Amino acid sequence: MAAQTRTANRWLIAAMGTVLMLCLGTVYAWSFFQDLLVRQFKGDFGWSNSEVAWIFSFAILFLGVTAAWGGTKLAKIGPRRMAMSGGFLFALGYALGALALSIKSLLLLYLGYGVVGGIGLGLGYVTPVATVAKWFPEKRGLATGMVIMGFGLGALFMSKILAPLFIGLTGGASLVPVFLLLAAVFLVLAAGSAWFMENPPAGWLPKGYTAGSSKAIGTGPDISASKAIFSRRFVLMWVVLFCNITAGISIISFQSPLLQSLLKSSDPSLGVAALAGFGATLIAVSSLFNGAGRFFWGAVSDRIGRAQTFRVMLGSGIVVFTLLAFIGSPWLFAILACWVLLCYGGGFGTMPAFIGDVFGTRLMPAVYGAVLTAWSAGGIVGPQIVAILRDRVPERASALSFIASGGFVLVGFILALLLSNAQFEKNHSRRST
Repeated sequence: MAAQTRTANRWLIAAMGTVLMLCLGTVYAWSFFQDLLVRQFKGDFGWSNSEVAWIFSFAILFLGVTAAWGGTKLAKIGPRRMAMSGGFLFALGYALGALALSIKSLLLLYLGYGVVGGIGLGLGYVTPVATVAKWFPEKRGLATGMVIMGFGLGALFMSKILAPLFIGLTGGASLVPVFLLLAAVFLVLAAGSAWFMENPPAGWLPKGYTAGSSKAIGTGPDISASKAIFSRRFVLMWVVLFCNITAGISIISFQSPLLQSLLKSSDPSLGVAALAGFGATLIAVSSLFNGAGRFFWGAVSDRIGRAQTFRVMLGSGIVVFTLLAFIGSPWLFAILACWVLLCYGGGFGTMPAFIGDVFGTRLMPAVYGAVLTAWSAGGIVGPQIVAILRDRVPERASALSFIASGGFVLVGFILALLLSNAQFEKNHSRRST
């Protein structure tokens, strides 16, 4: 009876995991605040594009590092405690960000939103992915893709709902009350949804799913987590994910400013408010592709294999970034940016299932947490390349940024060719027999 009740609730756990990820994914709307902060503080305090971009980079850096640590401690701490801690620290990051803005301290912004908020992101992110994967052994790509989709949709939640609402309520003269309201919302939503995170009972399997089929899907090798993390297969997976992330996050962190620059060049009569509106719309629309990509490519990888899915995503990225480097149309930029975000999200939607196939559910929390350090590295490299180019060669920043991103996806594509679907094919062969 207890097992049946737990089975009935696994979709609720997946849904609450998606809500938690939706809250955490609002970090992807950072480009909404990027230009606002530069314009507000550049004259008096000398905050450059690169300095402000470090706020976002620190958040992603500590997300990945903390997720790596959290993956090794998840079994000991438990999913509910870890996820709720993450939600609380993420909200605290916004509260400290509000304090930093009120006293005009860039350092406190780094420490508050970047470090504290980033730690909350890492604790909150790794938990629902690893937990939901245990509840859905027969639909790992689909289930983890759905949960991770919530993270991708966070930018839409922020740029079209929360931020405009709170800016309107507070008058928009300062971001301090906006950040405070965001802290309150996330304290309730993120911590509340995190309360539902729990593992299935020992020995639990979905109805109609046998121990034999469980063993055939992602049980993994009998090795330690450290040995798995230092294996050749893991290193290749890490670098492929890093390349995909670096290229995509360069668009995410500056998509609004990049679009505004192209719009201003094509129509100088556009005012600040109109440009900001177009930028916010792109953030919202591209976040739909980011979120859908996690679900779509995760499901596709269940059919064609994880490595093949990465090859398709990165191969198409070579074409897209080449086009971006040579076009000046803001509308074509917006369309291509949405494709980049679709594939960017796809990397996150595919990787958990890939790790589950290769290393098994026993090692998944530790190995998946470790692979997210690729997110940390990409979160620094991608945004900083764009920010430095915008500060030093603003007239050519867009084209040079796209060329650099194209180089990353090219490297990722070449390395993806070295990854095999051997484990995936072996599993599917077993199920077919």
